[in-house]
Amino acid sequence: MVLAGAVLPFLIVIGIIPSTLILNFLAYFISVGGLFLGFIGMAMYVGEKRRKRPHDQDDQNYDE
Repeated sequence: MVLAGAVLPFLIVIGIIPSTLILNFLAYFISVGGLFLGFIGMAMYVGEKRRKRPHDQDDQNYDE
């Protein structure tokens, strides 16, 4: 979605696609939606990786 939100305005600027208000808003919302989904996916991935670690650095015993 982010790629489509970047390519669509590029095609509008170089004149391949005519510029309309609806198309400009569509490109903007596609780009913002792609960024939003990317951040959610990244947060879920990091959360999943943190949950699967066997030992955390805070849980180490310093009795040695």
